[in-house]
Amino acid sequence: MAPRQIKQTLQERRKGESALSDFADYVQKQQALRHTTAPAESVSGAIEEHDELAIIDQLGLAEESSRINLKHALLDLDPTSSEESLLSLATYLNERMEEGHGETLFDLGLDLNGDPMDFTKEKYEMALQRLTESAENNEADVKVLMTQNTGGDIDVPPVNSKDLSVTGKVMIRRRPKEVEDVIETRIAVVGNVDAGKSTMLGVLVKGGLDDGRGKARVNLFRHKHEIESGRTSSVGMEIMGFDSKGEVVSAAVAGRKLSWEEIGKRSAKVISFTDLAGHERYLRTTVFGLLSSEPNYCLLMVAANNGLIGMSKEHLGIALALNVPVMVVITKIDICPPNILQETVTQLAKILKSPGARKIPVFIKDKRECINTASQFVSQRICPIFQVSNVTGESLDLVRTFLNILPHHGNYNPDAPFEFHVNDTFSVPFVGTVVSGVVKAGIVHTGDVVLVGPDSLGQFATTKIRSIERKRIGVPVCSAGQSASFALRNIRRKDVRKGMVVLPKIPDAPNPKVWREFVAEVLILSHATTIKTKYQAMLHVGPISQTCAIIDIDRSYIRTGDRATVAFRFVQRPEYLAVGERILFREGRTKGLGIVKALGYDAAKPLNPEAKDEDGGLKA
Repeated sequence: MAPRQIKQTLQERRKGESALSDFADYVQKQQALRHTTAPAESVSGAIEEHDELAIIDQLGLAEESSRINLKHALLDLDPTSSEESLLSLATYLNERMEEGHGETLFDLGLDLNGDPMDFTKEKYEMALQRLTESAENNEADVKVLMTQNTGGDIDVPPVNSKDLSVTGKVMIRRRPKEVEDVIETRIAVVGNVDAGKSTMLGVLVKGGLDDGRGKARVNLFRHKHEIESGRTSSVGMEIMGFDSKGEVVSAAVAGRKLSWEEIGKRSAKVISFTDLAGHERYLRTTVFGLLSSEPNYCLLMVAANNGLIGMSKEHLGIALALNVPVMVVITKIDICPPNILQETVTQLAKILKSPGARKIPVFIKDKRECINTASQFVSQRICPIFQVSNVTGESLDLVRTFLNILPHHGNYNPDAPFEFHVNDTFSVPFVGTVVSGVVKAGIVHTGDVVLVGPDSLGQFATTKIRSIERKRIGVPVCSAGQSASFALRNIRRKDVRKGMVVLPKIPDAPNPKVWREFVAEVLILSHATTIKTKYQAMLHVGPISQTCAIIDIDRSYIRTGDRATVAFRFVQRPEYLAVGERILFREGRTKGLGIVKALGYDAAKPLNPEAKDEDGGLKA
């Protein structure tokens, strides 16, 4: 290849990379369009205004619901109002836990503005006792994660040697009254084939270590050919539980795997892992799993002896395009020579710092880094990196600690109308048809009358929710952001498919509208030549996977790195869509990312009125 061509290719690649990160940020802001009828311009304007007003909160000028003197409340400095200060502390903790969906990280020994309270060891013990009493009033447990200057087992040295104040990081987590109160975090596990994804999950879930020959991963496979080849070809699901004290819920015997029911009943927080295939031939399955499972976080596995190769770059690109926070685990460090490991680390840091990712890699080596990074992880700009061995167990305790204190991430509206997306279907003996997926919005109860569809003609069928299960445990209600399974009455399994939606049945209201055509704003991430009308590709919108044709573009053609407004038409059947949905389309190496801007398409109002068709006349 000539030097000029190489230079041009590199420029195009850099242009595409920076365009991806800019477009992903833009899509994130446009997500506010979901479940709203306001026009795009007014909503995005509202977002910008909100961002500007956020400085009021930072300056502390906004009205606060709980003005509390934290030091007075923790040390009980005013004996005349001891009960009152304990009540105000309990109220403050309750607010913090409500914000954190049932849990919060508390800096004991630091004031609200971050200044040290200059605790001695005695004062620290008194404050911890007071905090535990307040947490008990909220039916929550306290777990001290790390301390400074106390001299205990979990003590870490201060950053500044002159800092003699006693402080501690404390996790406060509410004890769930019912299964539906359990905190749920979904993590998609991706990476190249042979990166150790299934082995890592096997070790985390079962508690034992691997023998280096596939012992840990066997229980995770769903098919006989997966056990024989050692390669995942389907979307696997595993869960890991933490109780209210932050301990991993595991069997008394190492290596024994608890059932989902046992984990669900004993846990206060559940991490749901979606184990995705790493092989190139299963890319469609992996993309479907990434979009349909609505992950809160993405865990990228990299083998230390191979580096970021093959499909792992593809998976990282998709996670960045979907704006899902990414954490990286480098596996197999026990069999990797130090120089090769260093090459992998250097390559990973370079890719994460590139214009396409714009991440700050944080290599986690100790407990302090682990806890501080986990509490800041929602910022999305940082990317924690762990180096582990599933055979020796090195750094696995850091991964478990990180997962335990991982904050809730994702915006779900329980007050919006109910909407549930189907990403799998089953036929269960003596139960009937069961659909599983994620509740996107609203709340649903057992016995509710709902609509399921659309079918190939765009029609919805009326049915009733016979029962609801979360993590294989029956529950009476399910709300936005939770994954669940519904048993449906009088519906055959062949009449439901992945990509359908379950919506509330409103008496005397017409069926929900479905769309065969829609307009989206897209970014072309990679394509060998140009894309014109009549181009077809596989389009993914949440759990929907269907071939789409481009019927109109706002210019004559689009290339790699271009942003354009494009009209699509579903080839097979209409689908239920909403403005603000993320879309991802691919065909071979071609990839594009987009967001739905309008539903329906009017041929009388083409996107590019000046365009001429092949016969020389104006486009219809």
